[in-house]
Amino acid sequence: MRLISKTYWNGTWIKFREAVEDFANCEQVTAYANDGGQSRGLYWTPKNNPRPRVAVVASHPRVDFSRHYLFPQLLRAGYACLGAGVRTTGNDLTCVHEHIILDIAAQVQWLKEHCGVEKVIWLGNSGGGSLGGFYQSQAQLPPAERLALTPAGRPTALRTAVMPTFDAMIVLAAHSGQGLILNETIDPSVIDESNPLLTDASLDMYDPANGFKPAPEWSRYTPEFQQRYRAAQLARVARIDAIARAMIAEQTTAERTAAAPGFSELPYSSQRAILQRSAFQPVMTIYRTMANLHYTDNSIDPSNRGYGSLLSERPDLMNFQVMGFARVLTPDAWLSTWSGLSSNANFLKTAPSIKVPMIFVHAGRDLDCYLNTHSRPIFEAFGSTDKTFEDFPDQLHYFEPDEGQAENAGALAQAAKVVPWLQARVPS
Repeated sequence: MRLISKTYWNGTWIKFREAVEDFANCEQVTAYANDGGQSRGLYWTPKNNPRPRVAVVASHPRVDFSRHYLFPQLLRAGYACLGAGVRTTGNDLTCVHEHIILDIAAQVQWLKEHCGVEKVIWLGNSGGGSLGGFYQSQAQLPPAERLALTPAGRPTALRTAVMPTFDAMIVLAAHSGQGLILNETIDPSVIDESNPLLTDASLDMYDPANGFKPAPEWSRYTPEFQQRYRAAQLARVARIDAIARAMIAEQTTAERTAAAPGFSELPYSSQRAILQRSAFQPVMTIYRTMANLHYTDNSIDPSNRGYGSLLSERPDLMNFQVMGFARVLTPDAWLSTWSGLSSNANFLKTAPSIKVPMIFVHAGRDLDCYLNTHSRPIFEAFGSTDKTFEDFPDQLHYFEPDEGQAENAGALAQAAKVVPWLQARVPS
């Protein structure tokens, strides 16, 4: 049984939808962050403007944006485009946001020092929105005021990094943060993290007794159930936070013991056990994270979206599959990226400090980012006095085409709004 949606199975449409060889050149970028982290990207420049003074940068914590579908139209308008990878592209098992924004810093610094780029525009698509918001909120601070520690209590290298700020931001089909998304999608009916099939039926959104109806019929959940459900989701996240912190504390205790005076005088067997524990890096498995009430009840934040999620038309079954949000990761990655209670990559918290011009693009048929739950609150939270909201009520998350529609139709429709907005503020 293939439960992954056709959209996701076909590469999520984060790809060029037209050939660019006739009007663009490409250069591979390898950047080194100040903590030693390495990242790669693809740098695209217009052939008729080989040394652009303005570059658009797109990135995501795990998705490859090196050939973002909006790049061709930006290139035609004279902008350079950098699809900037981070160290966790393709695998966010160890994704710590306080580390990956150092990769963004290194790539932007490369643009300015190697390419002579004067102004940088952030293209924050999906999870790239909150990533860029977190970066900008840290970059605009004096180095001494940047975060010294990750949510796991590990030291960061943010205070010694060169972090050029963005001059404008394009926020496209974005949610408020991977952790905040998980707050909405984690299944609160899981009773025991070590036995994920144990279920509290009173909190199971896929139980008909709670209002669920089999796909593709829409479900209806009572306000009382919704309230209990959302509270239980946060309670489960808090329990997982506690598990992650306990794992980290055990390792930290072992590290301190190994560094303490007298360690070398302990019996070898004790030294060995302590060193093994200090070196041990546990991996967490987070089961059942495809359980957002929005997936099956379209009366919650109404739109003309279809049934299900971005990943699957059958979230009731996809909830038990390997693929999904935050399935396997380290405790540090959980706290920094996927815990909506602990992560610093929270767009609603970072946006108020951001003052640069921004345009927010909402996709009305989005299956995971919703108008009143995500788009409007993020837009309103931005501290910018120059901000624009563009609503595309008939577009999907990646502006992918409907059946029989031209492959590039959605990208062109979006570019028709975004490119003039950008040219009016940061001419190429």
